[in-house]
Parts: sequence; structure tokens; C-alpha cells
Amino acid sequence: MRRGRDHPGLRRCLSSPAPAPRVCVVGSGPAGFYTAQHILKHHGGALVDIYEKLPVPFGLVRFGVAPDHPEVKNVTNTFTQTARSERCAYYGNVTVGRDVTVPELQQAYHAVVLSYGAEDNRVLGIPGENLPGVYTARAFVGWYNGLPENRDLKPDLSCETALILGHGNVALDIARILLSPLQLLRKTDITDSSLAALACSKVKRVWLVGRRGPLQVAFTIKELREMINLPGARPVLDPADFTGLESAVKDAPRPRKRLTELMIKTALEKPVEVQAAAAGAAAPREWGLKFQRSPQEVLPSADGRRARGVRLALTRLEGSGDSAKAIPTGAVEELECGLVLSSIGYRSLPLDPAVPFDSQRGVIPNSSGRVQGVPGLYCSGWVKRGPTGVIITTMNDSFDTAQSVLEDLQGGVLDISPCREGFRLVESILRSRGVRPVSFSDWEKIDAAEVARGKAAGKPREKIVDPEEMLQIIGH
Repeated sequence: MRRGRDHPGLRRCLSSPAPAPRVCVVGSGPAGFYTAQHILKHHGGALVDIYEKLPVPFGLVRFGVAPDHPEVKNVTNTFTQTARSERCAYYGNVTVGRDVTVPELQQAYHAVVLSYGAEDNRVLGIPGENLPGVYTARAFVGWYNGLPENRDLKPDLSCETALILGHGNVALDIARILLSPLQLLRKTDITDSSLAALACSKVKRVWLVGRRGPLQVAFTIKELREMINLPGARPVLDPADFTGLESAVKDAPRPRKRLTELMIKTALEKPVEVQAAAAGAAAPREWGLKFQRSPQEVLPSADGRRARGVRLALTRLEGSGDSAKAIPTGAVEELECGLVLSSIGYRSLPLDPAVPFDSQRGVIPNSSGRVQGVPGLYCSGWVKRGPTGVIITTMNDSFDTAQSVLEDLQGGVLDISPCREGFRLVESILRSRGVRPVSFSDWEKIDAAEVARGKAAGKPREKIVDPEEMLQIIGH
């Protein structure tokens, strides 16, 4: 089966009056694959090439989804079916913007879709955020999930208290990984080196801090419930934080209402570890939510060499619901902690000078995925709408962009009469720059090696974290 060489459509392109539209997708995470899937499904002749800067595909499904959420990763089965299609090819190990430019891709394809996600993080912009002991959620998640750029993070887990800034699902993922019993993590695809580091971790208390109140948290009920039910860890929620909220959520949308009710119920429950303490058992690990606190400064240790705590401004809320704003009251408090994780959001970066970019919002300006002012250029996923939502949000968003591409093909906005050479042209450019792409069947060899290593350790897979080692396996 042809995977990753010439498309069968090339000959058709040269000989028949109606050439096949060639579409290129940049990025092989959910946005890229869902865009490709929709175009292939609804256009019987389209040929789609997917480019990825890493040798391995699937983006945040591989590097963002928590190791203890294997069911979420099942979407890779669908993506694999797409990549194996006769009309689809995957080219990994190709950095668009460096190895090949967007204008060069536009020469090779009728349409180019940018789906490269958000490879940076928002910064706190406060003193001390670069001290040792302070990490971004993005880097920490990348570390335990085997993202090559974060493989050498070596976070210091020698303190007892960790503070996570942010009240989203990623913040809860990190708290859960920090406090999970090792026997649970050992059965996941968490990397070997992060498992070893967590085995020596002294962290037994995690505070999740947010600028706003319980009605503004961004995490979902599934993640909260998992945290509440985590073996060996007890929730510490202050009932005073929830006073009067039951009536406030009476008319709220059902998901918000149920989420708030679960927090209230948890805050009011009598702890069970009192009996355990009486029996002489060690105090369990614990976690809690702190509200209406905005970070002002990460405080340095006496020798100035690492973080020892965070100064927080207490806030009051102006407005209500999702649009409520946190306004500092003037009061401050200090929280002691040796580990600070900033989980305040991801951020997209500009890819190529030829592509318009709104650096204020961190997105490519677009209308239904059509990039403003550049015909034939599209975007989908986080770089299109900002880094929000779950995989299903990205799926719908990508289908919307794919629909725009299909409409433009149908309506003649995209002129497919000039023949485009697709990968044949790109391949010669890459060869001239000494770049060797990785095909989908190459990835399947890496995949098989990871699964075999995992089997030996009783895990679903042991991720290879060094791109050089990945390339060795496929004989590059």
C-alpha cells in the first residue's frame, strides 16, 4: 500500500482535464487530522498531505492528554485510518517555516491549511517567575508525556507543597499526576524518567489557585470528580467560599450547576481521615482550591536561588458569570511552597512572515477558517480560535474550516486548473535543504518499538523521547 510517496493522482493531474485538488495540512494533532478527514470524506478526488515537525504524529493527543486518560487517546485509531487512506500522506520531521516556507507550500498545493496549534504558553508577567522551582504547565505536561523538547526538564519535587496557578482541566491533570499513587501511574504510558522522579517526590499537598470564584472555574465535572475520588488524597475546600452559591446557580446552565453543587457537597463533607489518624496511619496527601487570589510575585528563598512561596493579591469580583472580573482589594497573603506551576493557558506563535498573525489574541485572523487577505490559505484548531475547548470542540472547528475549503473548491474560488505538484515539489525543496521526511509507515515502526518496550514493563507503551533515537529506529 502506498503511504507517503507519490499520490496516484499525479498522473491524473498531468493527463486529465480535471486535476485533483491538492490540499496540504500543517500539523498532525486533532485539528490537522479532523480537517484532513472531513475533506477526504466529502471530496472523492481530493489529495491531502499532512506535515508535522516531529517524527511522530497526533500532537496533543500524544503529548497533552493525561497518561491516565487512555480512553481519550482512542481518537488516534480514527486518525490512523485517515493517514492510511490512499489519498492521504503523512510527512513528519518537517518544520514548516524553516525547512519549507508557507509560500513554497502554496506553490505546491491548491490549498494550505495551518493547524499547528499552540506551542508556547502565556506568561504570568510577575517578578520571580523565572526562579528555579517555577514551571509552566505546558513544560510539566510535556515532561511527563514525553514531548522531546521537555525531556530534560528535571522538575524539583523535593518540597511538600506545590502551588498550581489556574483552575482549568490542565491544572487538575497536573495535581492528579503529582498526587496519584504510583501503582496507578505505572500502568499508564507516562514516561519512564518522570515515573522515577515521581517515585522520589516529597509533594503531599497541592493548592490550585484562581483569580476568580467557584462560579468561574474552567475545569469540568469529570476531572473534578476524578480528583475527589483519587485514592490516598483528600480534598480541602473551605465551606465559606461557597456561601450563598446554591441559590446563585439555580438558573445556571446544567453543567455549571452540577459542577458547583459537587464542589459545595465536597466542601461540606466530614473528613474520614480522622479515624485513620486515630489508628496511627500517616496523614494522607491533600489538595485544595483557593479562590479570588491573583499572583503578584514568586518569592525567592533566602539565598535567592529558588522559589519558596507566592505572594497573592486578594481580589473581589465585579460583574457575574463568565464575564466577572477580578479586582485586587489591596490585601495580600503569602503561601509557602517550593514548586510553582503556572497553568494559565497556551499561546500560538507566528509560523512564517507570509502569514498574518494577531499577536494580541495569539491567532491567525480568519473568517470561518479562511485566512484574511490570503486566498487559498486556511487555519483550524487553536491557531484559529485560541487555545480553548476539548477534542470535540477542535473536531467541530476543523470540520468548519474543511467545509470552507470544500465550498471554495465547489464555487471555483480555489482555481484547480493549474496543476500543482504537491509533495513532488516539496520533496525536491527538502532534499536541497538536507531534510528527510518520516512517512506514516516509518511512524508505525516507531509505534511498534514503543509498544514492545511498554509490554516488557507492563505499560501500554514506553514513549521514545529522543527524536534522534526515533530516526535511528527507522534507519534515517
